[in-house]
Amino acid sequence: MTVSENGERASALTLTSALADGVNVIRVTGLLDATTRDQFADYLAAEFGEHGPDMALDLAGVTFMDSRALGLIVHHWQLSTGAGGKFALIGVEYAKTKVMWITGLAQRLPLYDTIDDALAAFG
Repeated sequence: MTVSENGERASALTLTSALADGVNVIRVTGLLDATTRDQFADYLAAEFGEHGPDMALDLAGVTFMDSRALGLIVHHWQLSTGAGGKFALIGVEYAKTKVMWITGLAQRLPLYDTIDDALAAFG
């Protein structure tokens, strides 16, 4: 947890979701690291269970990502596509998610600038 300017406790990670053309779009804001991994894992698992394999992760609000979080994203990419679903990562910024490029996964994962781009690619 972090503390906001007014002294209240604020979460280091905020997760929200909404359906767009039948695809579950999960907006991720904050840190994706060892301190938030369990929260992220539980949320993704619950969303997958409730809405099925079509999933897009909007990472535009991510301030930092470590290799554990990337491993979890790869796991859900494999789960989604293995179940016949569509999967996308949206708004990925190199400066905040360098681990994707260092590992070479940026060339393999389905990256899109916007949700509209991802939905268009899904057809």
